[in-house]
Amino acid sequence: LRVIMMCEIPSNALLAERFLEHFDGMSIGSNDMTQLTLGVDRDSGGPIAATFDERDDAVKAMLGMAIRACTQAGKYIGICGQGPSDHPDLAEWLVDEGIASISLNPDTVVETWLRLAKHGRQAH
Repeated sequence: LRVIMMCEIPSNALLAERFLEHFDGMSIGSNDMTQLTLGVDRDSGGPIAATFDERDDAVKAMLGMAIRACTQAGKYIGICGQGPSDHPDLAEWLVDEGIASISLNPDTVVETWLRLAKHGRQAH
């Protein structure tokens, strides 16, 4: 039985190595990680909602920390949440960083897979 923890708050990424002593990997919740890193809710409305972006450098720093910790420990790392479906460039970045799996909205699966396949061919 493998036990995978949700990585949804900045402290999970910052202390990922410690958490991985007890878990077999992580699944990043991109929505909560973004909300808690930026201090803004995606459903806030108005001009504040426009600042909610999973591609923000601070959010990517948290995502990168979690991905690196898991890959260095030889443990599973995946991501769920709206970000990779809304932003194909984020999905490309995640693959480049070493993410093992990406959950996508059904209506974006084919388009994102094709884009990632093309991105992979360009990288090699």
